[in-house]
Amino acid sequence: MTANLYLNSIYRATEGEGALIGRPQIFVRVQGCAIGCANCDSKDTWNFEVSPSCHVADALVQILALSHPKLRRVSITGGDPLHPKHVPGVLELARELKSRKFFISLEASGTRIVHEIFDLIDFINFDFKPPSTKTERTLENQAKLIVELAQQYPGKFQIKSVAQDERDFATVLKCHELVEEKLGAAINFDWCLTPVYNPGEAFPLERFKLILQLNENAGGVFRVIGQQHKWVYGPNEKEV
Repeated sequence: MTANLYLNSIYRATEGEGALIGRPQIFVRVQGCAIGCANCDSKDTWNFEVSPSCHVADALVQILALSHPKLRRVSITGGDPLHPKHVPGVLELARELKSRKFFISLEASGTRIVHEIFDLIDFINFDFKPPSTKTERTLENQAKLIVELAQQYPGKFQIKSVAQDERDFATVLKCHELVEEKLGAAINFDWCLTPVYNPGEAFPLERFKLILQLNENAGGVFRVIGQQHKWVYGPNEKEV
């Protein structure tokens, strides 16, 4: 093992969002992200310079110490695990974990598809960025990547989108329609909407009600799933 990882933390917790909600797993959180979502709840993972690199072998030791004969699931998150700086280390870690029969999911920012990693892992959590993230990504480009996922990785991914207001919902719905148009068929994968629950914010009950109602009015094309870990521990707690 020769590659390095830039790590924020490694910890065991229960998945709190999306289609895999409720599954205990070991989180490997890389340090460094250049995307800059305005409503990101992990801004402490943005800076590439604050974390010294470590060998993949050292990270593997930590993962194995947290694992259990019946808990062989790892989520690689960030930061942005698919940033070019992270790819060599993430790829080597994924190979080592697969050789030890771990199930691997990865949190992808939705900016790129890295086939050498996606071919190897078990599940891809792929983001669609709506206007509230202020990432200025075009609808057409995001839809194109989702179509590519649907064609090349059927059955091994979900789309995840945060939703803060009606504008966010309308944009996500427009992308959903565009993807169906490009595929020439109804979407048959999970597309999960997460009502935004910002750090330091009281539980946004009215926002949840709004997103639920908008989805029902649109025919229920999305799965609306909140962030369970924030309900239990609050929006500021880390490593839960």
